[in-house]
Amino acid sequence: MLKHVKQLLTKSDVSVAPVAPLISIIVIVYDMPTQAVNTIASLTAQYQQGVKETDYEVLIVENESPNAIPNECIQSLPANFRYFKREETKSTPVHAVNYGASQAVGKNICLMIDGARMLTPGAVKNLILGHRLDDNAVVSIPGYHIGNELQQEAVKSGYGLEAEQRLIESIDWPRHGYRLFDVACFSGSSAPGFFLPNSESNCISIPRYIWVELGGCDPRFNLRGGGLTNLDLYKRACEFPGVQHVIILGEGTFHQFHGGVTTGGEEESVTEAYMDASQEQYRQLRGGDYVNPDTNPIFLGQFPPQAQKFLHYSSEMCSSHRCDAK
Repeated sequence: MLKHVKQLLTKSDVSVAPVAPLISIIVIVYDMPTQAVNTIASLTAQYQQGVKETDYEVLIVENESPNAIPNECIQSLPANFRYFKREETKSTPVHAVNYGASQAVGKNICLMIDGARMLTPGAVKNLILGHRLDDNAVVSIPGYHIGNELQQEAVKSGYGLEAEQRLIESIDWPRHGYRLFDVACFSGSSAPGFFLPNSESNCISIPRYIWVELGGCDPRFNLRGGGLTNLDLYKRACEFPGVQHVIILGEGTFHQFHGGVTTGGEEESVTEAYMDASQEQYRQLRGGDYVNPDTNPIFLGQFPPQAQKFLHYSSEMCSSHRCDAK
């Protein structure tokens, strides 16, 4: 697999035109070199289908750690990628996010706050299509975990980097990008399925003027890992006046195990205390409990065969919800 990833990370001979790209994708990285390299590979124009390097840019913002992205990878980034390493004294990713946005030149700002998220090959093309549908579109992609169950549960049974590596190799990734669906389950935030409100997206693209009006991520979310900052941004963006929410079906972001604050296998009491603190901070900042934004989305995209099971699951969840509501 590593050989094929390196082939994707080959510097392009094509210079990127000075015209503003349609979308700037900001990827936040900290202490996840292997996972970040996979994410980066999945964002290249060699992997992404139906797009050119001039259509989009990728900004990798890495907060310094003992386990940084290998220099070999940085030196071989394609022409539409930019890399920024920051010395961050705070444990929240919010400042890295807002810094990345300040460097972006695209017409739309797409945030991947967790750099350990591999994408399917039509993700960028469909993000762009979503924005072309409506100038006020906020475009989001559902999230998945690699593995048969949520990683915070799977880790209790020994799931970790080695098990995940075997799963990824078993689908011959990156040569078969849509087979990620074969070895994945919905993430907790996407557990309601496609047709019921989700709590967040780890790939959300927002028109630049809306990003500016929102002020990006709120720096008051200062807990380790950011607490509910990504959920807060998702809700504020989806509920912004005049927004058309577009959900990309048939594409996904796939969370890789990396010892994250809620999925990394810490003691259950520690995770529960963190979630309680995150929810309390949200209440203090927003005046109430977090409630998923209930939007009236446009659904966009093509369904690869591997994603059909998630469509079936989503339909059942929606039907069950309607029955419960009667």
